[in-house]
Amino acid sequence: MTARACLPWPAPVLRQPAADVGAITDEVRAIWADMVDTMEAMPGYGLAAVQIGVPLRLAVVDCSTERGQAVLMANPAVLHASGQFREHEEASPNLPGVSAVVRRPRAVTVRFLNAAGVWEERDFVNLWATSVQHQIDHLAGRMYFDHLSPLKRKMLIAKAEKLRRRT
Repeated sequence: MTARACLPWPAPVLRQPAADVGAITDEVRAIWADMVDTMEAMPGYGLAAVQIGVPLRLAVVDCSTERGQAVLMANPAVLHASGQFREHEEASPNLPGVSAVVRRPRAVTVRFLNAAGVWEERDFVNLWATSVQHQIDHLAGRMYFDHLSPLKRKMLIAKAEKLRRRT
C-alpha cells in the first residue's frame, strides 16, 4: 500500500467526530494498510484515520519493539480505564515539532471491530494504553494538547506555528 500525508493542524476534520464504520470491507482494509504504512514511515506508535483525512473511526496501534504487530481497530471505545495513571510524552504528525507530557490511565479495556469484522475486547497497558487512548481522542475530534492547561496549550500551538513558518 502507501504512506499518506498527515493533514496539518488546524484541518477541520481533526476537530470533528469521525463516523462509525458499518462493516469491515476491502476498502476499510486498504485504508488500514495505508495507515500502517503511514505510521511506520513517521515513525510512530499509532494513527487515526482522521489524521490522513479519512473521517472514519479507524485506528492502528503498534507499540511492539519488533514492529509488525499492529492492532487494527474500527469503532474503538474504552470500556474500562484503570485508576492508576502514567505520564508520557505525546506528539502528533499533524502538529510537527512539538510535544507535551500527558497523563492518562495506565491500562484500558477497549472494545473494537477487528480485521475479521468481529467485536473484540482487549486490555492495553503502559505505552499501548497511551497510544490507544491518543487515537480514540483523535476519532472524537480531540488532540493530545486538549489535556493540557489552556496556557500550556496556547504556548504549544504558538511554538508549532512558529516552527511551521520557519520551514
